[in-house]
Amino acid sequence: MKKFLLAVVLLAGTFATQAQGLNFGIKAGANFSNFQGDLDTDGITSFHAGAVLELNIVPTFSVQAEGLFSSQGGKAKYEADGVVGVARDIKLDYISVPVLAKFYILPNTLSITAGPQFSFLVNDADDIFETKKFDLAASGGLELKIIAGLFAQARYNIGLTNVNDSEVRGDVKNGVFQLSVGYFF
Repeated sequence: MKKFLLAVVLLAGTFATQAQGLNFGIKAGANFSNFQGDLDTDGITSFHAGAVLELNIVPTFSVQAEGLFSSQGGKAKYEADGVVGVARDIKLDYISVPVLAKFYILPNTLSITAGPQFSFLVNDADDIFETKKFDLAASGGLELKIIAGLFAQARYNIGLTNVNDSEVRGDVKNGVFQLSVGYFF
């Protein structure tokens, strides 16, 4: 994973020296997450934060890559010590790398984003099921550039891979709605 992140940073540095339409920024916000599938859960609220890199290809299209710390999961209902319906937060922390196509509806103001998100598990604070180390998701959302580099985003990430590595719990996928604010320098 360290080699992958180093390659992303070096690639970004190469683009920075060659591209005039390169914007770098930071963002943070709230995650409203839940598990989809065979595990009975309720949603939890957590956070995400990280860096944003936008490469403008043409005035109406850009590619945006991000490196985010994202805490997500759900509140599981399960049986413990003979008691059914015990609720417990399952928090999974990831380093997420969305790579998004960005189509501007209003030039340099309102855009639609879509693309894959690659997430690498860095912390698994539960013992309900064994969590896989990699999660692939499809992301889609909206971004509004407000004024002088300030932007707001709304995005939904739907898990495409089973995060559960145990056959006992079945098919469990992440579902995360994100609200973010950020700043392009």
